[in-house]
Amino acid sequence: MTPVAPPSLVERSRPLTIDRRAAGTGRAVLRVRGELVHGCVDVLAEALDELPAGTARVELDMTGVIFMDTAGRQFLDTLRDYGRRHLVPVSATNWHGQPRRILELIGLDTSDPLRPADRNPPVLPSPAPLPSPVSLERAEQLHELREEIEHLRRAIASRPVIDQARGILMATHSCTSDEAWHILREASQLSNTKLHTVAAAIISGAESDGPPLPGEVRLALRRALARRGR
Repeated sequence: MTPVAPPSLVERSRPLTIDRRAAGTGRAVLRVRGELVHGCVDVLAEALDELPAGTARVELDMTGVIFMDTAGRQFLDTLRDYGRRHLVPVSATNWHGQPRRILELIGLDTSDPLRPADRNPPVLPSPAPLPSPVSLERAEQLHELREEIEHLRRAIASRPVIDQARGILMATHSCTSDEAWHILREASQLSNTKLHTVAAAIISGAESDGPPLPGEVRLALRRALARRGR
């Protein structure tokens, strides 16, 4: 099984947008595109405030969402709270890729995480013991899945640090977000240092009393900047 890296770590960051699509009377369909990261709750709240009076149902189409971190849970809570306050049903469907995997990790329904849980699930009979070869195969699959989950967790934890470092490079060297990402990646490769470690060093070095960049990171960053004409 090949680990699935979050798209936002290899692509340019995409801001969140929410568009309202024409639907039947009283039904609002909102198409969500971009990343569920810091600030996504404000975008959702604004879109919900603009819904016309008399809206009887709100449906979010999440097909265009390419990345989600912990802010995605707040996004869903905001939508759920709106439904409770206005006494209307709400839903968020069509999850794909990394956001769908995150829903699985936190135990939410991947078809619609806002769907009420079954309080009286049917009691299923215990499965028969698996044959030994099948058990070994399942154990191997479980090990691969745990490695993938750990990879996703590290990627989510690294996201804020990398974004801050990109912002520092953009402000210091007058480069775009995409250029800052490539500079970080090249510095990581040239210094043989993890990307998260390079980003953390840049953030610490930007503080007034922060430590200087490690020698190998400083040289690698200088070379990466020179390649970009900075």
